Amino acid sequence: MSRIYDRVALIGLGLIASSMGHAMKAAGLAGEIVGHARSAETRDAAREVGFVDRVCATAAEAVQGADLVVLCVPVGAMGAVAAEIGPHLAPGATVTDVGSVKRAVIEAVGPHLPEGVQFIPGHPLAGTEHSGPRSGFATLFRNRWWLLTPVEEAAPAATDRLRALLEGIGAKVDTMEADHHDLVLAVVSHTPHLIAYTMVGVADHLERVSNSEVIQYSASGFRDFTRIAASDPTMWRDVFLTNKDATLEILGRFTEELFALQRAIRMGDGEQLFDYFTRTRAIRRGIIEAGQDTAAPDFGRGAVKAEA
Repeated sequence: MSRIYDRVALIGLGLIASSMGHAMKAAGLAGEIVGHARSAETRDAAREVGFVDRVCATAAEAVQGADLVVLCVPVGAMGAVAAEIGPHLAPGATVTDVGSVKRAVIEAVGPHLPEGVQFIPGHPLAGTEHSGPRSGFATLFRNRWWLLTPVEEAAPAATDRLRALLEGIGAKVDTMEADHHDLVLAVVSHTPHLIAYTMVGVADHLERVSNSEVIQYSASGFRDFTRIAASDPTMWRDVFLTNKDATLEILGRFTEELFALQRAIRMGDGEQLFDYFTRTRAIRRGIIEAGQDTAAPDFGRGAVKAEA
């Protein structure tokens, strides 16, 4: 595949950035990949792993001359990073991000970008419970959705160019309005993570009074909760603080559904439970049919990473 960007700057060098670096190198999509992370340890690890060609000590240095800048930092840090790099961005450069919340990112980053810079916020719907520069692999985005929420001022040609890069690393790309994105993600990602954190928190309390039986006898359902709840705590703290309204709305609806199921159990209403579980079971089948997971016991995650 031909080169799409001459120089790509990755700001933040964790799972997503490292996977992007590996994938871009494998497909020959970038002439040079430059990286920056606040931690010297992370910068050293990125050099050692080799998914970037050059590592800079500051974000300002990393973005100089880049025609694509990807902000791969927690949502709460986006504004400060944008303020640092804004004066150093090349005319006509594109800035995107990988944050799980979009309205807050637009409000935090947009004011710091100079006129002529193309701002196209984005969000890859891909990840694992692992983090850091050694956790990435080139196939992470294969057949996974990458949502873009371009600001009104963004040139269509810039969006098309970014789309070509993302499709080149294996993603399926769609565009969406920012507020709608945040509501959809509250349903499919943010609230499920909060529920997982809560359930594991309950188990943590029980584990302290039950001689570790919760850990020793954990079944597949609980193990899936622990996988989700093992995600980066800084990232998820910022997600809930910046997508507060949408998350609280969906959490309220979840609570209403939970109360209805609680009443059905109390009243012995097996028909309601069966009908409810039958409807929700169809969602899982739909996800598999849409190619967003597999019926394999490990949901295909190990097999995908093994291909890297």
